[in-house]
Amino acid sequence: MSQLTFPQSFNLVFFGGAGDLVTRKLLPAMYQCHKNGQLVESGRILCLDLQDLTQDSFLALVDDKARQFVPEADWEEEIWTSFLARLSYLKLDATQPEQYGALKTLLKKTPAEVTVFYLSTAPFLFATICANLTRQGLNGPNSRLVLEKPLGNDLASSNAITADVDRFFYEKQVYRIDHYLGKESVQNLMALRFGNSLFEPLWRRMWISNVQITIAEDVGIGSRGGFYDKTGALRDMVQNHLLQLLCFVAMEPPASLDSDAIRNEKLKVLECLVPFTPEDVLNKTVRGQYRAGVSGGRQVKGYLEEDNIPADSKTETFVAIKAEIANWRWAGVPFYLFTGKRLPSRLAEIVVNFHDVPHHIFPLPSSGTRAPSKLVIRLQPGEYIRLYLNAKAPGDSMELLPVSLDLDFAGKFKGRRAEAYERLLLDTIRGNQALFVRQDELELAWRWVEPILNSWAADPAGPKPYAAGTWGPSASSELLSRDGFGWHDED
Repeated sequence: MSQLTFPQSFNLVFFGGAGDLVTRKLLPAMYQCHKNGQLVESGRILCLDLQDLTQDSFLALVDDKARQFVPEADWEEEIWTSFLARLSYLKLDATQPEQYGALKTLLKKTPAEVTVFYLSTAPFLFATICANLTRQGLNGPNSRLVLEKPLGNDLASSNAITADVDRFFYEKQVYRIDHYLGKESVQNLMALRFGNSLFEPLWRRMWISNVQITIAEDVGIGSRGGFYDKTGALRDMVQNHLLQLLCFVAMEPPASLDSDAIRNEKLKVLECLVPFTPEDVLNKTVRGQYRAGVSGGRQVKGYLEEDNIPADSKTETFVAIKAEIANWRWAGVPFYLFTGKRLPSRLAEIVVNFHDVPHHIFPLPSSGTRAPSKLVIRLQPGEYIRLYLNAKAPGDSMELLPVSLDLDFAGKFKGRRAEAYERLLLDTIRGNQALFVRQDELELAWRWVEPILNSWAADPAGPKPYAAGTWGPSASSELLSRDGFGWHDED
């Protein structure tokens, strides 16, 4: 993405600074940036939380929690100690305006070129925090605001959050984070498409039969029952992560790597998504809910037996959707979106399936099926890009077998690859919004998802059951088989 000058000094302020996201993801990410020499010496990190902690007890908490999420190969005690010296803790109740004076005093002690406020809090606190920051004069021209999802649970609530934030912060100051967009392979997709002439002529309806975007999780809901039952897989994964990945696959080449040039092209994709009618929801979507089964080699309970889940819950833990884009490049090409919990494995990938050759001159393989070419962009685990082609098998026959050409990140580019939050946190400090979601993108995503939510809410049948450790309800396979396709299954 476009390179911006790193400021000479910064303050990074985490609201919810003793919480799970900060200690498990954000502080380990900042440690890696510190270790790699990517942070200026005058960069400070301030963590705010309700917990009654002293500076020493907070650092002990961070030392206990965060180091679990730093790979052993990256751990260096002396560097960790110097990283902790960047951290300060302040007990602060975000709902109490009078407590923001202490925050202002702390920030005055370390004046900075840029101040980033990262709201790792419940969304209902966003407006209160923004108002209190503004009243204390902490919302200046070089202040930035990072918002964590969920950004609403429908179009109306999302627009309400936007309106609340817009009263105090300009859109150019707001960074709506989606950590999937920080993954190396998502940006390599951009490089593959727009840095090479090879794929551009093929990246269209004449050569691509379908696109499959999958985010599968092998875990259940864990301790998030209270949150998850009000959310479900459609809101939790499709409205944000999957639609953003779809935009990167389907967008037109931007004029530059400027933030708005990229986001303008993503917006055009969302504008072209074919809206759902109630009949479309019935025929082009599948929702499921996991039941007890064997997952990871052990027996696990079903969703309805999880803690804090009502016995009659109709919340979906699995979604499969056939999406369509009404423009010249993609008309007639289905985009299949697939996500779920308690599936056989954890993976996130984009599979671009090309049309088969128009006429077969080679004999049918011994497997009994032919394998058209496909491009697999793996986001997790083990990021890679792999192009599957057909080649002649050794021997005196002309049988074709699939082989793969790999973009081997680890082999070609030596050294450690940055994790998503590292890149995104650095971008907030730099002021690069290319990998963050703009307000108009968010609104269009909700407009597309909302008819599905409404139709499901009116359907007494509820989600289809599937056993934990399987790939979801059989209806998800039927969604593709009706079009003559099947889910990608890597050999």
